[in-house]
Amino acid sequence: MLLIAGLGNPGPTYAKTRHNIGFMAVDEIARRWAFGPWRSRFQGFAAEGAIPTPEGPVKTLILKPQTFYNESGRAVGEALKFFKIEPENLIVFYDEIDLAPGRFRMKAGGGAAGNNGVRSIAAQIGPYFRRARLGTGHPGEKELVHGHVLSGFHKADLKWVEPLIQALADSAPLLAAGEDEKYQTEVMRLAPAEKVDPRKAARGQESGH
Repeated sequence: MLLIAGLGNPGPTYAKTRHNIGFMAVDEIARRWAFGPWRSRFQGFAAEGAIPTPEGPVKTLILKPQTFYNESGRAVGEALKFFKIEPENLIVFYDEIDLAPGRFRMKAGGGAAGNNGVRSIAAQIGPYFRRARLGTGHPGEKELVHGHVLSGFHKADLKWVEPLIQALADSAPLLAAGEDEKYQTEVMRLAPAEKVDPRKAARGQESGH
């Protein structure tokens, strides 16, 4: 069984912010592959379903922790324990400020790189889990990061946000099959994004360019 978790903050206030792109991604995966209804479980909202692969359907739980972003590990740890899922069968979708807007990278294990949601999960289960990193750009200065991640997407951002979310869902069979590298390649093929300095890219967005 696979556990796919999207990181974000609960409630309508945060719904369309950069920090919630993880929620947006898993919402679309659940919709695309006709998962069951969202239910309140594991300190979050969970939906059950299956994602097809050449080897057959992979039973999957999708989880949106409602603990607030920095405490995501509480919900993820509870779900893993309940279903006895190994950490390598956990995939976490989250916003990555060190990637340019629209860029996408898969990674397994490693440090938290300043992401408190990832740090919270690693504290619960250890660092070895699969990470789906969704580039949202960097505001350029460390003191601006908090406001940047909690700010809403601009209208101009939608030209990369929507294709990326769609590509993440359409390519999910590769993810379910454990083909993380192929998944990354296919997502970027379907939703290409320019590889630029994330700091410069975000500054351009903020100034309206």
